[in-house]
Amino acid sequence: MDLTLKKLPHYEGIQGPLLLVIMDGIGLYRGSGEGYPGNAVDIAQPQNLCNLLENEKIVARLKAHGTAVGMPSDDDQGNSEVGHNAFGAGRIFSQGASLVENAIESGRIFESDIWKKLIRNALSEKTPIHFIGLISDGNVHSNISHLFALVGACDRSGVEEVYIHGLMDGRDVPPLSALRYFGELEDYLWSLRVQASRVGLTRRYYIASGGGRMVTTMDRYEADWSIVERGYNAHVLGEGPRYPDSLTAIRKLREIQKVDDQYIQHWVVHDPDNPADPLARIHDGHGVVLFNYRGDRALEISRAFVEDDFTGFERSVRPRVIYAGMLEYDSDTHLPPNYLVSPPAINRTVSEYLAANRVTQYALSETQKFGHVTYFWNGNDSAKFDESLEDWEEIESDHVPFDQAPRMKAREIADRAIEALQSGRYKFLRLNFANGDMVGHTGSLHAAVDAVKAVDEAIGSLISAIDECGGTIVITADHGNCEQMIEVDKKTGKPVQGAGGEFKPMTSHTLNPVPFIIRGPDTERYEINQNVTEPGLANVAATILMLLGYEKPDDYLDSIITINL
Repeated sequence: MDLTLKKLPHYEGIQGPLLLVIMDGIGLYRGSGEGYPGNAVDIAQPQNLCNLLENEKIVARLKAHGTAVGMPSDDDQGNSEVGHNAFGAGRIFSQGASLVENAIESGRIFESDIWKKLIRNALSEKTPIHFIGLISDGNVHSNISHLFALVGACDRSGVEEVYIHGLMDGRDVPPLSALRYFGELEDYLWSLRVQASRVGLTRRYYIASGGGRMVTTMDRYEADWSIVERGYNAHVLGEGPRYPDSLTAIRKLREIQKVDDQYIQHWVVHDPDNPADPLARIHDGHGVVLFNYRGDRALEISRAFVEDDFTGFERSVRPRVIYAGMLEYDSDTHLPPNYLVSPPAINRTVSEYLAANRVTQYALSETQKFGHVTYFWNGNDSAKFDESLEDWEEIESDHVPFDQAPRMKAREIADRAIEALQSGRYKFLRLNFANGDMVGHTGSLHAAVDAVKAVDEAIGSLISAIDECGGTIVITADHGNCEQMIEVDKKTGKPVQGAGGEFKPMTSHTLNPVPFIIRGPDTERYEINQNVTEPGLANVAATILMLLGYEKPDDYLDSIITINL
């Protein structure tokens, strides 16, 4: 495969380094009406960001959700995974939700070898199939409709036992919505049991365990293995507070903990005939499906099931199961070995092209987003393209709730980036500030304002450093979040208020565009490309190449800018 890039005939490229700054979760609110009270970006009054938006020549808004990042429709939020895929790929690929929906609608998923193996094993050995995953329709990590389809297929195939180990969302959906989703799931499982009993069949289809996604099972980037251990022990061993059903567990734990769904502790449903025992444990020979399709928070729990040399925590029991992910979550390590739907084959990313053309690169973020500027940026590949040309640096995230420490590692990231710029070793540098996303997900408007301020201060330092070294800085975001921290009524466009007048917090990503800014010594030569009518994140890769003096590959989306002679 020839990865040689052609040089632009009329522009040699910028003279200094090129720094790409991704302000994760900082979008541009586009709702109707003046004075929306939930815009943390406006409230923060970020001086550096506002000056850039008002005074730089190259300023645009990028579409960061829906079809622009490979999601099924424009009603779907963007997210950090698909956003960084789009940044790095320069093209739009059908992403997790679309891939799974297409596979289910076409029936391909049920014709896969691993699905047939799961069903065959359950029928021949009289063993259950367990499903683990996020119970919501947030369409970021999972969709409850996919779970319904999988469970329904088990029923039609004659599988007698199915157990769900469900994780509460409250992050990509409203913060207190778990009762709705778990209620729908309980009703569906009940209907299957009733229908089977009417024709003399047995169906033990139940929810068996669960917990909030931020404290149970769904850790990422090895930030906190205790989260995975907690979930593993609940799902596999049945360890945790016991309740007669999932809805009782959620209600009782909300009363006790007084936290949003995403932070509710793990729980276990007990056996109705013997409350001292859990309803279901995962044993040798069982089938286990992780129905989340997004990779970052699926890898660690997958490793806990499939790795022989696992070191994340001590497994008191390691059942030998038939384990399958919804997708392959890491194309470099090929984890998990079995999966139901093939992921998008994202090759020839912008960093692969740059490495092939001997361009030095540097990637930086704190733990929470380190995999996004490396693994997802590289097309779901955790390996560097050229060790001699690429350096990746991770700053360990604090183990503190994000609303309690909203500045996170913004200052440290800026300091390290400045050191990298001043070293003169790198031509292209990219970094991610996680604050807007991670703090935005907490639903705390006050904390989100502080998060925006921290990012803005860091950007101020970076601007000074990039100006000193004669470089160019590109500032953008992967999706919106903290610019819309209060729910808005879809019909009226007004903030949603409770009976007591309090505003309803919003913790999910948004459908808002994100900023795109270029600042550098050559910007007078740049113009916004009028042929790109609705630029999106995938247009950034061609723009990077143009700034570095290269023509884009033929199948890349067009650059956001043109360059005058």
